[in-house]
Amino acid sequence: MDGEMPGPQSGPMETFETLVRAEFAAKNTYLNTASTGLLPARAVDAMRAGVESVAAGQPQDMFADVEAARAAFARLVGVPDRRVAAGASVAVYSGLIAASLPEGAEVLTAEADFTSVVNPFHMRRDLKVRTVPLERIAESVRPGTALVAVSAAQSADGRIVDLPALREAAREHGTRTYIDASQATGWLPVEADAYDYVSSVAFKWLVCPRGVAFLVVPEDLGGLNPIFAGWVAGEHPWDSCYGPVEELAHSARRFDESPSLFSYAGARHSLELIEELGVDAVHAHDLALADRFRAGLAGLGQEPVPAPGSAIVSVPGLGHRQPELSRAGIEVSDRAGNLRAAFHLYNTAADVDRLLDVLSD
Repeated sequence: MDGEMPGPQSGPMETFETLVRAEFAAKNTYLNTASTGLLPARAVDAMRAGVESVAAGQPQDMFADVEAARAAFARLVGVPDRRVAAGASVAVYSGLIAASLPEGAEVLTAEADFTSVVNPFHMRRDLKVRTVPLERIAESVRPGTALVAVSAAQSADGRIVDLPALREAAREHGTRTYIDASQATGWLPVEADAYDYVSSVAFKWLVCPRGVAFLVVPEDLGGLNPIFAGWVAGEHPWDSCYGPVEELAHSARRFDESPSLFSYAGARHSLELIEELGVDAVHAHDLALADRFRAGLAGLGQEPVPAPGSAIVSVPGLGHRQPELSRAGIEVSDRAGNLRAAFHLYNTAADVDRLLDVLSD
């Protein structure tokens, strides 16, 4: 079978395929982006340069990298960078939102959603957390629901929430929306302006180093109290190093965590690569591979969890084969007994066929 990468041109002189090949060189069949994305060469080079600059006693300005990464993420999700906070953890941002809710507020969540999204709300014992199946989350919004918190794409099996229906239900009932896009940003077009809050780690589909995460807030900052604000949350950070911060940042930067600078040194370049390729092009590429895998599974008599339009394919009952596949040089995940394969920009049709061949044995 043809192993070439399906993908449109990313520019007039350079194809999607050649750009990707210049940046990635996996030594195995890597189909595990839903766990960790591969790092492009440009990010690795930038991180190495940052580490070496510190070792030499001449540290480069990696705070500039934080701002460049913030701006790139903002462009990718379609909001001004003043609405984006830079941190390291979705759980921290979920906790920030949970802390802002009044006593007795109802929070609607999806069954078996990722822990970092839902657990901080359960830690507020005075909140009413209601959990429903993902397919029913939009219809379950009701008068008095203060917040819906849900992943755009489910980590366990790739199912995508009906975002248009959720937006409409939330608008009808005056409910705020909190979307974790960690399994979506980078391959699924995300319009962050359509929601109150959007969080995302960047080490998966955005192919950034670990230690990078973002939070999008409304223009009015969403009524959030920056309870973990440190010096970087000041309008003038270098004047906010001692004592209470006298003037918080007027933008979402007031919700920044002290950044993992080496990670951000690489992240700005990873995000630039995603911009160069284009999320729409990545989306088409990833879905073509996922659909190829689904078609091949049918030939093997296997039926994946229904997740139309997802780059993540989860196959019930095959999770136990993950160690065997790893020994064969194919990296996938075992999630709740399911074999989870995730197809991203650096994968090819040959990778799909390799997985199907080993599964057929």
